[in-house]
Amino acid sequence: MNLQLHKSTISSKKKIAITGSKSESNRLLLLQALYPSIDIKNLSNSDDSQLMQKALKSSDRIIDIHHAGTAMRFLTAFYSTQKNREVELTGSKRMKERPIAILVDALRQIGADISYIENEGFPPLIIKGKQLTGNKVILKANVSSQYISALLLIAPKLENGLKLTLEGTITSIPYIKMTLNLLSQIGVESSFKDNVITVKPLLNIKENKNLVVESDWSSASYFYSIIALSDIGTNVTISSYKKESLQGDSVLAQIYKTFGVSTEFNNNSVTISKTSEAKSIKELNLQEAPDIAQTITVTAFGLGLSCYLTGLHTLKIKETDRLVALKTEIEKLGGNVIITNDSLTLEASNSILKNIEIDTYNDHRMAMAFAPLALKTDIIIKDYKVVSKSYPTFWEDLKTLGFNLAL
Repeated sequence: MNLQLHKSTISSKKKIAITGSKSESNRLLLLQALYPSIDIKNLSNSDDSQLMQKALKSSDRIIDIHHAGTAMRFLTAFYSTQKNREVELTGSKRMKERPIAILVDALRQIGADISYIENEGFPPLIIKGKQLTGNKVILKANVSSQYISALLLIAPKLENGLKLTLEGTITSIPYIKMTLNLLSQIGVESSFKDNVITVKPLLNIKENKNLVVESDWSSASYFYSIIALSDIGTNVTISSYKKESLQGDSVLAQIYKTFGVSTEFNNNSVTISKTSEAKSIKELNLQEAPDIAQTITVTAFGLGLSCYLTGLHTLKIKETDRLVALKTEIEKLGGNVIITNDSLTLEASNSILKNIEIDTYNDHRMAMAFAPLALKTDIIIKDYKVVSKSYPTFWEDLKTLGFNLAL
């Protein structure tokens, strides 16, 4: 189904409550499955987190996680540790095209019994759970942080803990630190020195642990874009956020200063305001926050500015090849984009074509990244319900701000 967004002007001083971080929620859900005395508040209401919860509660032999990439990685590691249980872990057609050999090979290094059903190196998988006795893994450091986090999350339940050696330059340090911080909150001892991460075993937690999930900074990015595309003086308040966040995407507050947007923290909320004229981004390395690349690119396009983004190699194996998707859709709108394997260059342009249909490629971030352009022109978002993967109430929240939406 398509959603028509008519050219809109938003109301200032509105307040929006955003659901918990999908990244934090999925990590904590896995830890809760390993340590049942963990209690979680403000869980994400995203499809991904709901699929993760459903899978972890299921006793079925076949577990289908559809489009949920994080769940695929984390559950591959989890089921490897579940003694006397055999699981077939599968997903959507796109999931079967997303590589997982790096994680499978790493788990095999510590004794996991995993085999491929269809294509070597790709889901679906047969996982025969067992006690994993190995404690040393060597990985290339530039792989998706989800592979690394999957290993770290099961590490305290391994007989001998885990020593993970990363070779080369590490891609997404904030997500790794997030995982280690959450482990620390439940009492797991770890160290991250140079390129070696060590996690000590923790067989059980003696007391209940009550953990609160911070709201999702990736979801906040769309409001930063909306404010950047609005008049000076416009603001919105979003909650619940911490100034000292575990999420790498919190770098938004710094990045969007270039687009004339200021950030004010107040207790558990953030007020985002347009305070000055926007400037082009000459070069920005998003290696540690690749999920906000789409939002930043579309913001720059909407402002008629250029931008040059690097560190984007992991975008090619997401829900879609996000670099190709960005180039295709922005050029439909009249822009010009040049991409390489790990970079994107947007040329400045002074017009946006009207009533263009934006394909979303089963990718929630494509739908939400392009929606703010309705502040500049009429635009149509195809398959608009795809946002439920991470932010089910996105369109209702846009209506609250004053966006003019029509089915």
